[in-house]
Amino acid sequence: MSKAIKETHFSFPEQKGFYKGKVRDVYIFEKELVVVASDRISAFDVVLPRAIPYKGQVLNQIAAGFLKATADLVPNWVTATPDPSVTIGKRCEPFKVEMVIRGFLAGHAAREYALGKRMLCGVPMPEGLKENDAFPTPIITPTTKASEGHDEDISREDILAKGIVSEEDYLVLEKYTRALFQRGQEMAKEKGLILVDTKYEFGKADGKIYLIDEIHTPDSSRYFYADGYEENQKQGLPQKQLSKEFVRQWLIANGFQGKEGQIVPEMSDELVESISDRYIELFEKITGTAFVRAETTDISTRIEKSILDYLAN
Repeated sequence: MSKAIKETHFSFPEQKGFYKGKVRDVYIFEKELVVVASDRISAFDVVLPRAIPYKGQVLNQIAAGFLKATADLVPNWVTATPDPSVTIGKRCEPFKVEMVIRGFLAGHAAREYALGKRMLCGVPMPEGLKENDAFPTPIITPTTKASEGHDEDISREDILAKGIVSEEDYLVLEKYTRALFQRGQEMAKEKGLILVDTKYEFGKADGKIYLIDEIHTPDSSRYFYADGYEENQKQGLPQKQLSKEFVRQWLIANGFQGKEGQIVPEMSDELVESISDRYIELFEKITGTAFVRAETTDISTRIEKSILDYLAN
């Protein structure tokens, strides 16, 4: 089995700090962030015990491609990708909300709908929808951005009333979110996919709003296969998904949903390898290009050298 990046422990010249996220290791400099996409995998806001080979590379390279393809719509934080698992970019002050946008009644929205709720984050959902039906127009359902634990649903009204984001900035975030989602759906359609829902994160630097973090990856987004979508809806069948949902379903089937007292089930080598294969399949379907596996003989040295080379220039 290929080696995986569980965590990194580098120390760079002029480094100001370090932050370990659920799946990323972030090295902080005065004006830049160096972000290593580890192979850690999280579900239900819990980091699972085994790292998944190539997962970080898959997400980093998908995000890099989409950030480049949307730079004409929204300025983004990226300045360089010196390694398949590394992105370097502008250090921004993040907004404390995640902009979730949903084109279809799926996932969390569908679960809330099934409970009889017709309002999500202050946004009404029409009567008479079935799971995975399209909304008449995409809805924005923000969440708070938790440093630990679960993100929470929040309405636009509460965001403004609590001063989490100013109204002026929030209008820009909404505009950017809709533009990015439309572009993402157009790009997905070209690959025979439907971009169902996704989330965007934004930050500010020198008074300007930037798109930060990854976008349109299977970790941050849900995709359906376009082929068979209509027929599955007519027959009330589940949609074939291109997302991390298969990992969540395996966990649920093994008695884990991130609730108190639950133990993460043991992940066999075979399972880890199958998840790795699925991520590579996701990459090739979303990008339409073959995945080139990065060298994994000594991943840590490879990554450290690529960052040091960038910093030296």
